[in-house]
Amino acid sequence: MIDPHLHHVPRLGRYPSRFRLAGTPVITVMLGSFLTALPVIAQSAILPPFGLLILLSWRLLRPELWRAWIALPLGLFDDMMSGQPIGSAVFLWTLALVCIDWIEHRMVWRGYRQDWLIAAVATIFCISGGWFFARITGGGHVSFSLVAPQMVWTILLFPFVVRQCARIDRWRVMA
Repeated sequence: MIDPHLHHVPRLGRYPSRFRLAGTPVITVMLGSFLTALPVIAQSAILPPFGLLILLSWRLLRPELWRAWIALPLGLFDDMMSGQPIGSAVFLWTLALVCIDWIEHRMVWRGYRQDWLIAAVATIFCISGGWFFARITGGGHVSFSLVAPQMVWTILLFPFVVRQCARIDRWRVMA
């Protein structure tokens, strides 16, 4: 005898909502950018730019998901959360995504190691550019050697973050 209160809804033929499909990656990048606003006390920049890391992970994992212009609003949100000069992440993230698009159109196929290399170069570019913009806008005279550990930590953390984005992506497309 089947209990009428236990209603089984088949998942075949159902699709996830548009908000779930389009909003989940954006929300995860914004949450990553929000992590820089947490009260962490340190002598130097050790916390990786999670917003950038998640943006690169989504872009390399799902190239069809976003166009390069998505870096404009997400970079602005990151600038507001991180305290960087307004427009620095907007410019750097957009340039990084445009370069990734350019590389993607030139490569016949890409593997995991190429994605890691692309993310490493984009990370070094964005962190160096952020350091440069902070320096020229009067954010202090911080030595570049103080942000180098942040770059290394961010590059080493990329495989973990892209794996988490893949896990979230499986949930995102599941009906």
